Amino acid sequence: MDPVLAGSLPEKVEVLDTTLRDGAQAHGVSFSLQAKIRIALELDRLGVSFIEAGWPGSNPKDEEFFRAIKEYSFNHAEIVAFTSTRRKGVRPEKDPILAKVLDAETRWVTVFGKSWTLHVREVLKTTLEENLDMVYGTVRFLREHGIRVIFDAEHFFNGYLEDPEYALQVLEAAVEAGAERIVLADTNGGMLPHTVYRVVREVRERIKTPLGLHMHNDSGCAVANTLMGVLAGAEHVQVTVNGIGERTGNADLCQVVPGLELKLGVRALANPEGLRHLRRLSRLVYELAGLQPNPYQPYVGDNAFAHKAGVHVDAVLKTPRAYEHVDPGAVGNRRRLVVSELSGSANLVAWARRELGLELDKRDPRLRRALERVKKLENMGYSFDNAVASALLILLEELGLRKTPFRVQAWRVVSEGSEKGARSWGLVKLETPGGTILAAGEGGGPVHAVDEALRGALRQHLPESVEKVRLIDYRVTLPGAVRHTASTVRVEITFTDGTSAWTTTSVSSNIIEASLDALAQGIEYYLLRSQLARSRSEAPEAPRPA
Repeated sequence: MDPVLAGSLPEKVEVLDTTLRDGAQAHGVSFSLQAKIRIALELDRLGVSFIEAGWPGSNPKDEEFFRAIKEYSFNHAEIVAFTSTRRKGVRPEKDPILAKVLDAETRWVTVFGKSWTLHVREVLKTTLEENLDMVYGTVRFLREHGIRVIFDAEHFFNGYLEDPEYALQVLEAAVEAGAERIVLADTNGGMLPHTVYRVVREVRERIKTPLGLHMHNDSGCAVANTLMGVLAGAEHVQVTVNGIGERTGNADLCQVVPGLELKLGVRALANPEGLRHLRRLSRLVYELAGLQPNPYQPYVGDNAFAHKAGVHVDAVLKTPRAYEHVDPGAVGNRRRLVVSELSGSANLVAWARRELGLELDKRDPRLRRALERVKKLENMGYSFDNAVASALLILLEELGLRKTPFRVQAWRVVSEGSEKGARSWGLVKLETPGGTILAAGEGGGPVHAVDEALRGALRQHLPESVEKVRLIDYRVTLPGAVRHTASTVRVEITFTDGTSAWTTTSVSSNIIEASLDALAQGIEYYLLRSQLARSRSEAPEAPRPA
């Protein structure tokens, strides 16, 4: 990086994660008590400095969390309670909210206060002098009780741009009262990086207490603003996992931390191996928040290191940094080579080697025929971006290696509903080398019923496929531009055998037909891959030279 900027960087930046407090304010997100505890433990494992876990007194769940978390030990992180300044006209020792904060018994507390004259006058409906006293008095009260304080200056950048002197007076009141960190918040999320850099530099000239940053993402700049603030002299950053938070969210820990450590060379985590847990933490928070992972999320998303164009794949296999800005493994992610109409033979060659142990020449005409079939299917609505197993089945067929162990000859589904609920019954007829097998299954819905029927038939012929293979994800999308009840549907199903995962896809105007086809492909792929692995292990070793 620029040596001038590098010279101004701190060796270490503190990370305060506020997923459990600010992140929990995201639309549709509500963490259970056990989820909050689990996330806190994972954040400590990652190596963050602080975990802002909630606001005692604002809701019973947060109060219960602060009681429960005392039973756990943390290696790296301090648990932090959050609160506001005292209420207008109420002394700190008489404020019931501050009493709840004391009951939480944390060593650190984040206090937020107003630094924008607009908010002081129009929201708090008080005087500028009273607001300064609210800030000073609250921080002082907590310090007198032995609690260390992080002061968050709410709406600081807006306040500073309108009245810099008053905004700085608010910070000075907190410092004089004993605050050990001063955090500049872009609460509206509308700042741009050049403004953040300038303001932090100017504040740094007057405030010598370590500065921090709390950035919202309303202008899409939360991560950039955070990194720019560090370049300007901040030593403390506040983030949420996956950037979840109010409105458009907060600065994303999963981008800020690797940005600091991998790009700026600044230590942000106490655990030297913490960064390698990043993707796992991201997925855990998505799961516990009830949110779908963002495949396009930098560093940790499924597509962060996905390569689709054939030229890119060919290059990245030879020289990874030609198309990858960091090593995927550094953040716990992995490279994905996508098979599609845009990809070349290199993609299929790489997948065949990785998943099936096959060494192929990318000039092999059978590869080109397989790619042509992929392209034709994509024109019909298929997508192989995730469903590599389906593409590999096509390749195996072109190579003459798809010795199908079974074939679905026919199926039937009957569904019945009543005021007590709905049930479905499925019937599947399989053709196998040993003859025809007919089996029935029952489920809560038609897809569940045919899945049970398929598994029932396979138990008679290939029991290992039923015992080891299980479904872990099922997705239905409408690939066409026109969407109505007669639309074509695309089904994607992900399977696992406990050690690896694979995805298949199928398209039909009948959702049951598409689902059954994708289910059958998933089991067939497992069986063929296992057969190829056994063939390799049983192959005689090449004679050693004398």
